[in-house]
Amino acid sequence: PYMERFFSLATTSRLYELADLSHPLLRKLAEEAPGTYQHSIAVATLAEAAAVAIDADPLLTKISSYFHDIGKIKRPMYFAENLAAGENKHDSVTPFMSSLILMGHIRDTLDLGREYNLPERVLGIMSQHHGTTLISYFYEEAKKKEGDEVSKERFRYPGPKPQTKEAAILMLADSVEAASRTLPQHTHSKVETLVNKIVEHKLNDENQLDESDLTLKDIEKIEQVFVK
Repeated sequence: PYMERFFSLATTSRLYELADLSHPLLRKLAEEAPGTYQHSIAVATLAEAAAVAIDADPLLTKISSYFHDIGKIKRPMYFAENLAAGENKHDSVTPFMSSLILMGHIRDTLDLGREYNLPERVLGIMSQHHGTTLISYFYEEAKKKEGDEVSKERFRYPGPKPQTKEAAILMLADSVEAASRTLPQHTHSKVETLVNKIVEHKLNDENQLDESDLTLKDIEKIEQVFVK
């Protein structure tokens, strides 16, 4: 245990400890950002099942999913899953500031993770779950105000792109879970269309998966698991 904590190792025993939902950081997330907590639990369910399907590490993937958004504790009301109906904090700030707030949750997540001694391997996966994706909504809002000269790079997450299968699974599960909550009907065909669209978007947006070890066969299996 001393070696695990001193060197921040992600041993199996350490990961099983972190799987306990009574962990102080997860309790803090549940109290201060309950929508994000529910989102994280759902993402973990999707991600763990996908990891099993493609022979990735399901325990590491699940733990990383539990903690991947803990930085939202700092500003919970700027994230959709914590907002009440008709409420939007982003209405009072510029699109560029909104994008900075969204990007900032990655840094805040890593800071909190280190404060609570999460293993570096888990922190690495958490840092990659948005890759360099474009925050397209606020980019389009900025273009409406400032014109087409707005730089896309100002609205991209800093990265890095997912470097492992586990990180790539978390990226996809995170996007699928968030988008699925916007569907008016959860029929098989609508969910399948949504999942396919999200995966295609990740491939088209600077190919967010190209630095991971995922094969096309892996991606196909992940899509099937998510739809199920």
